[in-house]
Amino acid sequence: MLDQLFDYLHLNFSIEALIVLLILILLEAILSADNAIALAAIAQGLGDKKLERQALNIGLVVAYVLRITLLLTATWVQKFWQFELLGAVYLLWLVFQHFTRQASVDDEHNDRRFMSLWQVIPVIAFTDLAFSLDSVTTAIAVSNEKWLIITGTTVGVIALRYMAGLFIQWLDEFVYLEDAGYITVALVGLRLFLKVVNDTLVPPEWLMITAIALILAWGFSKRTDLQITEEPQTTEVAEGVGSRE
Repeated sequence: MLDQLFDYLHLNFSIEALIVLLILILLEAILSADNAIALAAIAQGLGDKKLERQALNIGLVVAYVLRITLLLTATWVQKFWQFELLGAVYLLWLVFQHFTRQASVDDEHNDRRFMSLWQVIPVIAFTDLAFSLDSVTTAIAVSNEKWLIITGTTVGVIALRYMAGLFIQWLDEFVYLEDAGYITVALVGLRLFLKVVNDTLVPPEWLMITAIALILAWGFSKRTDLQITEEPQTTEVAEGVGSRE
């Protein structure tokens, strides 16, 4: 009875399926690093830690639904290059918006970009969907089993939520991390654009992963000097008290 049910659902529980599942989860984790930084930077635009967590939670639930829909319709979606073009334009627009806004803001600590939670949620969901347009091809190339891909995607979204939560903290600790994240977003956007223009120009996956790893290494190369700036203030207060005595 169970064998008939599994055959009907096209499930194939085997060592090979387990290996493929682990590969899919690993690919999701590797390819989600740049996505996690982008989502963290978007959520950080609320300027409130509690709202940032809520935005990530709700936004990624919506993103998960969109991802599953994309996977179930991937064969149909891949027939229309317009989807990849829209994804590329959207990601490159996010990058352009980030760097132009950064150039016009004097005090980065007062850079609150969103006024409400519901402004951020669709941005998070559609940003994740745009990234998924690039990764769905890789997932389908690894396996045609829908249940394996969906399971890998589910674990990937859960991992993405925790990674984004970590990156929200790290964005305050490392000077170049936000810029590094948006540069990797630009790489994904350009990759999608090249797929539309000429598929032979698309760089191989290993080259993308190497480039992203190097950019993220630069992003983590310098810590903020918050602790350094606090110490002189303490010294100045102590000197002021001493002078009064």
